[in-house]
Amino acid sequence: MFTGIITDLGVIRAIDSESNKDTRITINTKWSTSDIVMGASIACSGVCLTVVGLDSDGFSVDVSNETLITTTIGSWQEGQRVNLEKSLCMGDELGGHMVSGHVDGTATITKIIPDNESLRLEISADEDLMLLIAQKGSVTLDGVSLTVNKVQGQSFDINIIPHTQSVTTLGSVSVGSVINIEVDMLARYVARLVRSD
Repeated sequence: MFTGIITDLGVIRAIDSESNKDTRITINTKWSTSDIVMGASIACSGVCLTVVGLDSDGFSVDVSNETLITTTIGSWQEGQRVNLEKSLCMGDELGGHMVSGHVDGTATITKIIPDNESLRLEISADEDLMLLIAQKGSVTLDGVSLTVNKVQGQSFDINIIPHTQSVTTLGSVSVGSVINIEVDMLARYVARLVRSD
């Protein structure tokens, strides 16, 4: 479990895609890797991945074909920055909202509007995901916990304050950028209960 509060901007050092093997990605981090254990879960731009390798500068994760298809990871490049968050420990502050790291799909940024020092992002997503997004509810974009301002048709909008712009990748997105989206987990279960009637 995660909170959607990013604690490091990692940099992709290497992407190793061998045939008949999962893709291995190595990410540099400012974290002390002595504090990371093999098998730990780390949210990488919102995707919960398992640590399979460690060195003094970063960690490695294996990514399955399913994850490559359903998230933005399939388009990642060496040198790209990614939002990083370690999994919750008992007693940690829950600063954002409960995030599983199980990305529901991708969404596209359709507008960026300056709003004082903040940026207002308009984002479009598939209809099945839009049904699970509510005004003033929570949503996770590239691993960042955010509050939905409003929902209209096939889009919704959120605000990115200056702090979030500076400590996450959302400060450098552009119109047309594709991002990972995870809807609020309570919305998933409510929708499942309603659909089962």
